[in-house]
Amino acid sequence: MDEVPEDWERALAIVAHPDDLEYGTSAAVAKWTGQGKTVTEVLATRGEAGIDSMDPAEVRRIRSAEQVEAARIVGVREVEFLDLPDGTLEYGLPLRRALAAAIRRHRPEVVLSINFRETFPGGGFNMADHRALGLAVADAVRDAANRWVFRDLGLEPWRGVRFALFGGSPQPTHYVNVTGHLRAGIDSLLAHRVYFAELGAGFDAEAFLTGAAEAGGKQAGVEHAMTFEMIES
Repeated sequence: MDEVPEDWERALAIVAHPDDLEYGTSAAVAKWTGQGKTVTEVLATRGEAGIDSMDPAEVRRIRSAEQVEAARIVGVREVEFLDLPDGTLEYGLPLRRALAAAIRRHRPEVVLSINFRETFPGGGFNMADHRALGLAVADAVRDAANRWVFRDLGLEPWRGVRFALFGGSPQPTHYVNVTGHLRAGIDSLLAHRVYFAELGAGFDAEAFLTGAAEAGGKQAGVEHAMTFEMIES
C-alpha cells in the first residue's frame, strides 16, 4: 500500500451526510490543515432523515451545526451544504452536475469522498446515498474538467484535480499516516453529540476510530493510518 502524496495545497471533501467524514477521514484532514493546507467541505444533504425520533426540520438544524463544529475541530473553515434530500440521493446527471459545479467553484487539487462500493470493509452492505454520492464524485471530477459538459453552469472547467480519495473502501490502495492526529479525528466524531445520543446505540467513537487507525497502521507499517481507495485523474 502506497502513502498518499502530500505535495498539494487545496482539497475538497464531498460527502452525503453530516458525520460521513468523521469516521476516519477527518483525522487525515486534521493532519493536512496542520500542515497549512486548505480543506473545504461540501455536503450533499443536511442529514435530516437521520434521526427517526425527531422532526426532520429540527434534525436538519442540529446536524448542520454539529457538522460545522466537527469541521472546525480539524481546521476546516468552510462548510457548504447543497441541500439535496437526505435518504433519496440518486446517481445521475443532476447529481453529477451539482458536484461538478462544486469542483469548478472550489478548484481543488485533491478530492475526498466516501466509499462507493456495495460493501464496507468486513462485508456490511453500504447504504444507497453513499453509493450514489461516491460514484457521482468519481465521475464529476472528470465532468468538471470537460469544457463541453455542463456548459450552462457558467463556470470555467477545472482540470487541476490530481486524484480522488474514497474513505472506508473495501479495496484500499493508499494510506495517510495519522499518527499524532487521531485525537482530533475522535473529537470531530464526538461533535455529532445529539445524533449519537438520539440513536441510543451506545456507539464508542474513540474505540471505533482507534481500532480503525491501528488496523490501517498495521497495513501501512506505522502506528496509526487511515486507508483510502485512490482514483487518479
